[in-house]
Amino acid sequence: MTVVAQPDVTVIIGAYEAMPYLVECLASVERQTLDPARMEVIAVDDGSTDGTGEYLEEFADRVAMPVTVIRQENSGGPSGPRNVGLAKAAGRYVFFLDADDRLGPEALARMVAMADKNNTDVVLGKVEGINRTAPRSMWGRTLDRTDVFSSNIKFTLSAQKLFRRALLEQHGMRFDESLWTGEDALFTMEAYLRADGVSVVADYPCYYLVGREDGKHVTKSGSYTLRFDSARALMNLIADMVPAGPRRDALMVRPFLVTLLPQFGPKFLKDSDEVRRKKLELAKPLMDTHWNPEIARRLKVHERLRLHLVAVQRPDLLLDVVEFVRAKKQAGALLEKRGTRVYFAYPHFRSRTAGVPDWIYLAEAREARDIAGYREDAANTFLRRALRRLRRSLPAREVKAAAA
Repeated sequence: MTVVAQPDVTVIIGAYEAMPYLVECLASVERQTLDPARMEVIAVDDGSTDGTGEYLEEFADRVAMPVTVIRQENSGGPSGPRNVGLAKAAGRYVFFLDADDRLGPEALARMVAMADKNNTDVVLGKVEGINRTAPRSMWGRTLDRTDVFSSNIKFTLSAQKLFRRALLEQHGMRFDESLWTGEDALFTMEAYLRADGVSVVADYPCYYLVGREDGKHVTKSGSYTLRFDSARALMNLIADMVPAGPRRDALMVRPFLVTLLPQFGPKFLKDSDEVRRKKLELAKPLMDTHWNPEIARRLKVHERLRLHLVAVQRPDLLLDVVEFVRAKKQAGALLEKRGTRVYFAYPHFRSRTAGVPDWIYLAEAREARDIAGYREDAANTFLRRALRRLRRSLPAREVKAAAA
């Protein structure tokens, strides 16, 4: 084995009660085509009692690459072990590998080569699921250099990425140990925003998300209140780092859609009145602070409608809409203005007692295109003409509000 002054990549593995999944996880590290001398492993056993720590030590004794095993008392979450590993990392890059997941054989070699070729600070390797659903929308094609505003990478905020360690050290980036879920989303979004370029390896499965049969995967655990903590932290980070405007709105879609909206999905129907009340109470400051018409317009009608009803604190109307969506009913489509507008008649559409504004039910082009008779080109022309008339008749700040 050739001795190198600095490894290319440090693989950081936080492990808690990870057997028997850890066996295949470590085997995937050993199978890497990257020269073992160019990598190091730092594994943190977070107080396991199932033999995880012992297996890590056996692995360290027999493999060619340098492996450091740290055994500590249980910290209660993934952030602590990751931070411990990051503090000891020496590689030019770091990769966070969950102990129940695994790497594709060429994963590290391809991601390091991609970062070196393009001088990018973060590399996403294609993710596939094993007994689990993996994110899909960002793997359309390999991208040498992109950013969080120009691609769908905002919809994969797990920590299983290649990060340039100098970026993390420059900004003192660590995982927030006060969060019990969503800590990886906070860390990864900050890295995306601070990065000098992000690369996407979409033509090779680099990472396999493994669904545990015992159901103990961390993302499945925890009370609903933790989800609101996660949403709040991510929304605040985005607001702090991105000035108000379309770029911020585009990023805010992610916490609203992925973290907040599921709290008002089918499970909401089964929640007790007390839990429903509490969820609306937790959501209110987030809606008051961050929700706006520009974010709303970026969502599908049923998503926008539910979040609007959360914003105006109308659980009575919300329950009807959630039940309608849960039953997978098809909302009727109403074409108006010579086919340039499509409204989806979800519950309470144009109900005078409900008082939900028409624009909440108005489909954007991406949804309206599926409706026979919709005239997209005419709709765009109609909108441009309407905006020109508004600009001539209103002060600039009122035009922006009206356009929303």
